[in-house]
Amino acid sequence: MTSTVELPIWLFILIVLFAAVTAASHLLFPSVRWFFRRRMEKAVARLNERLERPIEPFKLARRHDMIQRLIYHPDVTEAIVDHARKNKIPENVAFQEAKGYAREIVPSFSASAYFGFAIRVARFLSQALYRVRLAYFDEAGIANIPKDSTVVFVMNHRSNMDYVLVTYLAAERSALAYAVGEWARVWPLSRLIKAMGAYFIRRKSRNALYRQVLARYVKLATDGGVTQAMFPEGGLSLDGAPQEPKHGLLKYIVDGFDPEDRDVVFVPVALNYDRVLEDRILLGALEQGNRRFNAKISVVGGFFLKQMWLRLRGKYHKFGYAAVSFGHPLSLSSFVKDREGEVSEALAYELMERIENVVPVLPVPLVASIIAGADHPMSRAAIEADFVARIEQLHEAHVHLPRNDVAYATEVGLRMLSERRMILKENGCYRANPDQDTALAFYGNSIKHLFP
Repeated sequence: MTSTVELPIWLFILIVLFAAVTAASHLLFPSVRWFFRRRMEKAVARLNERLERPIEPFKLARRHDMIQRLIYHPDVTEAIVDHARKNKIPENVAFQEAKGYAREIVPSFSASAYFGFAIRVARFLSQALYRVRLAYFDEAGIANIPKDSTVVFVMNHRSNMDYVLVTYLAAERSALAYAVGEWARVWPLSRLIKAMGAYFIRRKSRNALYRQVLARYVKLATDGGVTQAMFPEGGLSLDGAPQEPKHGLLKYIVDGFDPEDRDVVFVPVALNYDRVLEDRILLGALEQGNRRFNAKISVVGGFFLKQMWLRLRGKYHKFGYAAVSFGHPLSLSSFVKDREGEVSEALAYELMERIENVVPVLPVPLVASIIAGADHPMSRAAIEADFVARIEQLHEAHVHLPRNDVAYATEVGLRMLSERRMILKENGCYRANPDQDTALAFYGNSIKHLFP
C-alpha cells in the first residue's frame, strides 16, 4: 500500500487533467450554472415587468430537459417503435434518430441574446434599410386578447427581412419564437437563431418520425403559452403575390386542441415593401421553375459592402418604405366551435384571407400595379389620377401615403421604378420595360388581390 508507483510525466498530467475535469463537472460547474441561472431569472423577472406578454417558463426551461421531455413523450416513443419496425432497424437506433431530430428542433432561448442583441440589430437594420411604418394596428382587438392565451402571429412571406421587421415592431410586446426553414441551419447563424428562441423545420420532410417529434414540440410550446410566429404560405413568394396556404404547423396546433384549456389566438400580420432586397433571386427561382435560390455569400457580402461604401460617401439612400399591418385576431376556440371536417385547412384559408385583407399599400407597389396594367404609355397626371382612384377603393387605414401627399407618393413610386429600369420614360410618358415585366409585376402582384 505504501510502495511507490512510477509513471511517465505525460500520463501523470493526463490523470491530473481528468481529475480536474471530473471535480469541476461535479462541484464547480453546477455552482457556476446555478449562479448564472439565478442572475438570468432575476433579469427575466425585470424584463417581464415591461413586456405586454411575459416570457413563459416553458421558454426558459433548460434545453437538455426539454429534449428529454420531448423524446420520452408517449406519442414520440410510439413513433420510434413504428419507425424501427418499418425500417427494420433496432429501436435504440431509431431512438438516437429521434434524439437527433429533437436536438435540431429545440431552441436554446437566451433572453440576453434576444433582448440585448437581436432587438438592437433588428432595430438598426430596419431603420437603416427602410423608412419603417406601422400601416394598421387593430388596437382594440389585440388589447382584448386574454392574458392566459397563446398568441401566434401568422404572416405573409415577402422577404427574409420579415423576421427582422416583426421582431423589431413586437419588441415591447413579447419574445417571438419563429418557425425557421432549412436556410438558417448553417453555423454560426444557427446558434444565434436558436438563442433567439426560433426552432428549425424541414418543410419538405415526409419522415413520420421527424414529423411526430416536430408536432409534439409545437404542441408543447403552444400548451406552454409560447408566443410564436409562422408563415402559412410555407416559403417566400416567388412572384410577389400571396400564395396558397399550407396547414402543416397549424394542424399540429389544432390536433388535440381543447377549448376548455388554454386558448390559442392568431394575429394576422401583413408586410409589404417598396423594395424587396432579394427580389432578383426570387425572380430567378421563378424563371427556373424551382425554389433553388442562387444566393451566394459573396454576392450578399458584396451588396452590403457596397451599401456601407455609399453610406461612408454620403450617397446612401434607403430602399423606400416598409410597412406592417396587424389585423383582427382570431380565437381558435371560437373558430372550432360547431365546426366539422378538416379544421386546420379551413383555418389556414381563413388566416390567409385576413392577412391579404390588411396588406399595406405602398407607393412602389401601387405605381407598379398601375403601369403594369396599362396597355399604353401613361402621363404623370394620368398615373396620379389612377393612384387617387385606387386609394379611394381601399380602407384608408391600410394605405400608407407618404407626407399625406398623393403627388409625392406618386413621385416616390416613379423614381424608384425608373432608377431600377423597371419602367421607361418616353416623350413625357411612362411605360413598362418589356425586359423587366416580371420584376414590375412582382411588386404589383403584392396588392393586386385588393382590386377585384
